[in-house]
Amino acid sequence: MAEDTETRPVSAGREEREEGEIADDEDSSAPRGGALTHPLEHAWTFWFDNPQGKSRQQAWGSTIHPIHTFSTVEDFWSLYNNIHHPSKLGVGADLHCFKNKIEPKWEDPICANGGKWTISCGRGKSDTLWLHTLLAIIGEQFDFGDEICGVVVSVRGKQERVAIWTKNATNEAAQISIGKQWKEFLEYKDSIGFIVHEDAKKADKAPKNRYTA
Repeated sequence: MAEDTETRPVSAGREEREEGEIADDEDSSAPRGGALTHPLEHAWTFWFDNPQGKSRQQAWGSTIHPIHTFSTVEDFWSLYNNIHHPSKLGVGADLHCFKNKIEPKWEDPICANGGKWTISCGRGKSDTLWLHTLLAIIGEQFDFGDEICGVVVSVRGKQERVAIWTKNATNEAAQISIGKQWKEFLEYKDSIGFIVHEDAKKADKAPKNRYTA
């Protein structure tokens, strides 16, 4: 059950907005007046899974909703600066950033045969991991960037998790490369594991890592 926490961003202004809603403040970093923009190689979409909308009766993934799609550096920063960072989200929340047209669900055809690398940290500690991972994926810093579907940060009672989702779990070379490069970008020293989505769906307990980095 989600904790009763304040979920409205400081930048929301005087009017009440739902968690994840974009502000339209005067200090937005989006370019105005036709200023030069810097296109990204791919368009990306932020998605939010609101823990307050979840119930045992609802199908998994039914509470995930898109927030906004961006395709330039300026649009990313305008959006990022006006939505909650992980440390401000309630327990049970998931915030996703996936390539446009890919839904952050196991059932999505592009995700179906993939898996995920995951890094866990203490509550309130994932903000930096989340931002640096976002910059790495939208900035195409991975050698096998085409294999990446997106990234999700999950807020839970005792920990937070950041996970990179990939397309093809059987491509061992690509998966290992992504895991190792991710650790390098974050200067993360501990071992991390890669879990195949199909294994996770079938397992009646925590699935085993297919790969480690």
